[in-house]
Amino acid sequence: MKRLAIVILNWNGEAMLRQYLPSVLQYSRDEATIYVADNGSTDNSLDLLRHHFPDCHIIELGQNWGFAEGYNRALAQIDAEYYLLLNSDIEATHHWLTPLLEFMDTHPNVAACQPKLLSMADHDRFEYAGACGGFLDRYGYPFCRGRLFETVENDNGQYDEASPTLWATGAALLVRARIYKEVGGLDARFFAHNEEIDLCWRMRIKGYEVWCLPDSHVYHLGGGTLPKGNPMKTFLNFRNNLTMLYKCLPQRDLRRVMLVRWLLDYVAAWQMLLLQHNLGDFLAVYRARRAFRRWRKDFDKDRQEIQQWRKAGQTDERSPLFLLCQYYAKGRKTFLTLTL
Repeated sequence: MKRLAIVILNWNGEAMLRQYLPSVLQYSRDEATIYVADNGSTDNSLDLLRHHFPDCHIIELGQNWGFAEGYNRALAQIDAEYYLLLNSDIEATHHWLTPLLEFMDTHPNVAACQPKLLSMADHDRFEYAGACGGFLDRYGYPFCRGRLFETVENDNGQYDEASPTLWATGAALLVRARIYKEVGGLDARFFAHNEEIDLCWRMRIKGYEVWCLPDSHVYHLGGGTLPKGNPMKTFLNFRNNLTMLYKCLPQRDLRRVMLVRWLLDYVAAWQMLLLQHNLGDFLAVYRARRAFRRWRKDFDKDRQEIQQWRKAGQTDERSPLFLLCQYYAKGRKTFLTLTL
C-alpha cells in the first residue's frame, strides 16, 4: 500500500497540466505517488503526460464522468493510506505536504484536511474556492475563513491558526482513504459542485473531524471548468446544495430549513433577473428547484442511512449564523466580524 496518492482529475486540461503539474512534481514526488486521471480528454493531454511527465501514473477513464464519479472511479484503482484530490490548476509550494501528513498521522480521528488556498492572480489574497476552511450557515449557505459570498479577503495572517471546519475544499483535499470509502465517497449524482461539502458533512456526521492547516499553502487559479456566471454552474450549485441539505440535515430542522430555502432561492432568482439582468441564471435557479423536486425521492435511502449515523446529543455541524442577514443587513463582510 502506498502512503499518499495525489490524484489530479483532468478533462481537456492540457494547458493547465503543462503550467502547473511541474510544481506538483517538484514539491511532492518525494512524499507521494502522483496520478492523473483523465476524463476522456479530446485534446493532447495524454500525449503531453506520456512524453513530458513520465513520472506521472495515468488512469484513463474513457469518458467525462464529472468531478465526483471521475474521482470515485480513479480512487477505486489506487491502494493508498491517504488520497489527495488536487485540481489541475494548483501550484504547489515547498514542503506543502509535510504539515498535512504530520497532522493526519498524529490525529487519527481527522478524516480530511486542506492547506490554505491562495489566489494565483494575487498571492496575498485568499482564493474563493476554499480560502482557509469552510463552513455552512443554518440554511446551507457555504462560507469560509477568508471568503463570504463574493467578498474575498487579503491574507494578513489572520487565519494562520489550524482550525476545525465543516468542509475542506475539493481543490486540494487530503482525505483518509479508509474513511472516504466508509462514508461512500463523493456522490456521483452531483456530477460537480458541492460534492466535497457533502462528503465532508457526511464524515462530520459520522463523528470524524475536518481541519484547515494554514502551515501548508498552495496557489489556485480557479474557475477553470465552469467560470463564474455560467448558468450550468448556477444550476448545479443550487440543485446540489438542496440535495445535500436533504441528505444531511437533522430531522428536527429539515422542514423549516427547506421551507426557508424555497423562499430565499426564488428571491435570489428574481434578484438575478431584475437587478443583474441575468436571464440565464434566473432560469437556472428555477430549473434547479424543479430538478431537485424530481429526484429528491432518489435520496430517501441515503438520508435514512446518514441520519442513523447521528449519535444522541450530537452537536449540529452547521453554524447557527444566518449569513444573508450578517452580510447584507448588518454589513459584515469578513469572517472575523460575524456574530451570533
